[in-house]
Parts: sequence; C-alpha cells; structure tokens
Amino acid sequence: MKKIYYLKTCNTSVRIIKQLKEKTSDTSFEDFIFQDIKANSITVSQLDEMYRLTNSYEVLFSKRAKKYTQMGLKHQSLSEKDYKRLLLDEYTFLKRPVVILNDKIFVGSSKKNVSLLLSSIQK
Repeated sequence: MKKIYYLKTCNTSVRIIKQLKEKTSDTSFEDFIFQDIKANSITVSQLDEMYRLTNSYEVLFSKRAKKYTQMGLKHQSLSEKDYKRLLLDEYTFLKRPVVILNDKIFVGSSKKNVSLLLSSIQK
C-alpha cells in the first residue's frame, strides 16, 4: 500500500508531496492513495495501522498544533491512550504528512524524515 495522509492547506505537506512526485515515475506516483485528513477524518483502523508501523501514538502526535497549547496539553502527562483519543478527535494533532510505503512509515516533515522517504522511492 502507498498512502499519504496530509492536509491540503498545509504548505509543508504540499511541498513534500511535490518532491515525492518529482522523485517518482508518473505511474508509480499514481499508485498513491491521498487522504486529506480535514475532508476525510482518519478512522480507528487507519490509526491502528499507523500505530502498528510506529508502535507509538505519541510519534504520530504533533505537539506544534495550536490546539495543543490552547487545550493546555503541554502541562499534562498524556498516555498512549490519550494520544490515540486526541488523534481521532482532532485532525490537526496528526503530524503531517504521514506516508506509508508498504511496511514503512514516514511521519512528519523533518529534513531527516523527508530525506529517508525520498531515498526509499524508486524511480
């Protein structure tokens, strides 16, 4: 499976998708399934699949989201169960983009992560 969870209004997600498209062949890029997480919320089974690949809901969680500060979560001790609930309740908490390439997952937009993603793509 090749899937990208992203937010179409997120310039960083759009930039990384563009880099991915440039790195892949047209037919390979067409194999990707794109899910705008604002328009189509992630499901429990989708989140469970991401968890299976990361072994952590916290890894999937963006502490840079505005709601993280607004909700006072910075001052709370959150469990994996809390992270899972928050990820399902609010799309902005998913660290973006999340790219799944078969049995590999790439979470977020760090330079190291994007570099690993792009090097994993075969043209």
